[in-house]
Amino acid sequence: MTSLEQIAHYAEVPIDVSVELDRRILTIRQILDLETGSVVKLGRSAGENIDILVGGALMAFGEIVIIEDTMGVRITDFNQEE
Repeated sequence: MTSLEQIAHYAEVPIDVSVELDRRILTIRQILDLETGSVVKLGRSAGENIDILVGGALMAFGEIVIIEDTMGVRITDFNQEE
C-alpha cells in the first residue's frame, strides 16, 4: 500500500490555505485613515516569491498570475526546511 493510498480517506478534508504577500505594521490612526482605493505599500517587489501557508505552516512559494479576469498563484517551489 502506497503512502497516498494510506491517507486516501483524508482526501476530502478541507485545509486552510493562505497566500501571504507581505506583512505591514500600521498604527490605529493609519488603519482608520484607510479608504476604498487606498494603497498600502509593501516591502516586496513585483516578481518576488510569495509565501503559501497550509494550516499556518510555510509549505511552498509561488508567484501571482492573472488569467483573464481572475487572479491566482502559481506554485514555484516547495519549502524544503523541516
